[in-house]
Amino acid sequence: MKEIIYNYDNLTDKDITETVIRTKGLIINDNIIYICNENNIYEFPGGHLEIGETLEECLKREIKEEMGMDIINEEISKPFMKVTFLNKDWPEIGKNRKSEIYYYVVKTNKLPDITKTHYTEHEINNNFKVEELPLKSAIDIIRKNIPNNEKNKVISPDMITAIEEYLYQSN
Repeated sequence: MKEIIYNYDNLTDKDITETVIRTKGLIINDNIIYICNENNIYEFPGGHLEIGETLEECLKREIKEEMGMDIINEEISKPFMKVTFLNKDWPEIGKNRKSEIYYYVVKTNKLPDITKTHYTEHEINNNFKVEELPLKSAIDIIRKNIPNNEKNKVISPDMITAIEEYLYQSN
């Protein structure tokens, strides 16, 4: 599994006051990859691990909530990439957060179904939607979208790396 660590503040494990674990899924249907778009911020579907959940249960729940797809275990790969962020004074002064994000590939022939989604008020207010991109041009599309929202400068490089890693491992 490819691992990337961002630790610009040179934090140690002793400095960390909270840990957040998330999952993200590269949803592949033939030569299409599905992504979420909220206010011109592209993200893979996924979210925070809840108490008592496994990583795979979290991923399936988040895909159901965001895309309306019922994913089964046989469609999910083992995690192929892990990205860790260690941030001082995040999300507020005095807290130092370690965020671990586990990336999975989900190969499915299922299609998104917005009638089965469960969007938060925040997602609804920010025009949350699912988009399908041709896998072969997804990296270019994501790269061209970076200037459309400041948050893309953080999120998009890891998305691009994840797609590159998936393509590399599948060859």
